Amino acid sequence: MRRLTLAGGVFVAACVAAGCSDATEQKAREAGQEAAEAARAAGKTVEAAAQDAVNNAERVSDARHAVDDARQTANDVADATSAAAQTAKVKTALVADSSVTAADINVDTDAATKTIVLKGHVPSAAQKTAAGRIATEKASPGFTVRNDLVVRK
Repeated sequence: MRRLTLAGGVFVAACVAAGCSDATEQKAREAGQEAAEAARAAGKTVEAAAQDAVNNAERVSDARHAVDDARQTANDVADATSAAAQTAKVKTALVADSSVTAADINVDTDAATKTIVLKGHVPSAAQKTAAGRIATEKASPGFTVRNDLVVRK
């Protein structure tokens, strides 16, 4: 009888252990699932943060390009304004000088090459020379003058 009692106790202990084991195993599974869900959520958060970082970097790059474009445009406008000022200054000086008939003289200024070009025609070689001299005197530093005037009598 003692053997039956001992066997019954072992049987009860095994059943209790098995029951605890199933409950523990179930809790472990649930904890594992919760951990997996938390890891997926963390992964999505990291992925979103990485995409935000990429988007911000692209915006910074776009802003830098916009600043560079604005600088280039400002430089182009400054060059064009400088060229227009050169043209006006030389044409005004030619019109004001009585030794030159400036009506048929066209003054063009190339901002990129900083070249003032005299085109058109004048009645004498002396006027062509005088027009070239006046343009050279009025040109700002860094500008050159090309005298393409044609003498027509």
